[in-house]
Amino acid sequence: MRADDHLGVYVQGWTKGAAQTILRVVTDDYVFDDPNTGQIARADFGSYMDDLKKIVASIRGEGYSGPFMEITEATVREDDDGLTAWCWWSIPGTPIQGSGLIKANNNGVRHERIAYYTKLSV
Repeated sequence: MRADDHLGVYVQGWTKGAAQTILRVVTDDYVFDDPNTGQIARADFGSYMDDLKKIVASIRGEGYSGPFMEITEATVREDDDGLTAWCWWSIPGTPIQGSGLIKANNNGVRHERIAYYTKLSV
């Protein structure tokens, strides 16, 4: 697969909340960097997603049937190292949203770092 194909499957996995889809296209040294949880290695990603889904379900309540996540405002740049993608993401039915920075190449998605959009508590 090419880098853009890996990136497309990766995004699809997030919109569906499907850890197995995401894991199909990440490299062995993949790291997901969440400021609330820290750096999550590929081997621990399934547990991370399970925990995230529990948090989302506790906010959404029963009966939600839409996408797990929506990704908008995506911009992709290609360079010698592969692709760098920036996006805005939100979890419908919750106030959870933020931005993501994703690095991918022809071997797969290597890294994502997210940031949350929230008011500062003073």
